[in-house]
Amino acid sequence: MSHFEIPKSQVAAVVERAGDHPVKSQEQLAHGECLVKLECSGACHTDFHAAVSVQMGWLPMIMLGDWPVPAKLPLIGGHEGVGIIETTPHGLHCLNCEHCKKGREQNCSQALCSGFTVDGTFQEYVVSYVNHVTPIPDGLPSDAAASILCAGVTVYRAIKYMIPGAGGGLGHLAIQYAPVRGLCVIAIDTGEEKKELCLGLGAEKWIDFMESKDIVQEVKDTTGGQGAHSAVVTAATAGGYQQAIEYLRSGSTLMCNGLPGKAELSASIFWTVFKSISIIGSYVGNRQDAAEAVDIAAKGLVKVHFVTKPLSDLENVYVGMQTGKIAGRVVLDMSKE
Repeated sequence: MSHFEIPKSQVAAVVERAGDHPVKSQEQLAHGECLVKLECSGACHTDFHAAVSVQMGWLPMIMLGDWPVPAKLPLIGGHEGVGIIETTPHGLHCLNCEHCKKGREQNCSQALCSGFTVDGTFQEYVVSYVNHVTPIPDGLPSDAAASILCAGVTVYRAIKYMIPGAGGGLGHLAIQYAPVRGLCVIAIDTGEEKKELCLGLGAEKWIDFMESKDIVQEVKDTTGGQGAHSAVVTAATAGGYQQAIEYLRSGSTLMCNGLPGKAELSASIFWTVFKSISIIGSYVGNRQDAAEAVDIAAKGLVKVHFVTKPLSDLENVYVGMQTGKIAGRVVLDMSKE
């Protein structure tokens, strides 16, 4: 914890308006809150889905707002922030309901979601909850750690709980976490840059869904005709989930990991039952998952492929997400304009 002077206002990307935004003082913090001076924040596809299309002065935001649950407005997006705690932490958070006691605090009915139900990390200072702050180990830079706190935790938990969109933010991390759990990877995505990234990170097979004439058959050919043991689908469209049912072998698992706004899971009931396929949804991760995911990254077993941009370039970042042009992640540097 540092002891810098805390300003009364800050620069923030606020949906519906822009400019200065107030900073909470020590006295204004509620029970269970602390104030973090952010060094950087990852830009996640979730933020792109969460809010609404608006025009904001210096920052014309293009955000879908297509989730069935509306975000609170006005809203500061972002949920992958790394920084320094600037105030004395206050008290505790829930952690006492059924979900929290079972290690699923991300499903708690009282959970407050950064960048969705409460203001997030696209600002210089953010209010966080003491029990949900993950310490970053020495030697792991803040910008490298930012995306681990959402994308990394999300795919790590999915892989961790499996019974036995590859080149994007979540997918490229899944490729690296999989070998830690003893798994071999077939990467499915599109684009030469993503191909080089996936193969360079250790994927044993690359399939370009825009060029492949038969994705299902390619997966089966790669796996000796039996199909994959499991599929972690991080795509924001329905096609990847539907194809997975076809290329998975009997007794396998489909782990749904993306959060498309309006796409529906359409699977053959006959083949799902006949092949004894388990379909599981995995939403982010808990505090233990976060600690494990960060520790693996700190040991050098997982590295985030990212580029750094200023907060003012957020519009172009979202355009890149919408067109599928971003390989890996984008991290927003709060010190750059």
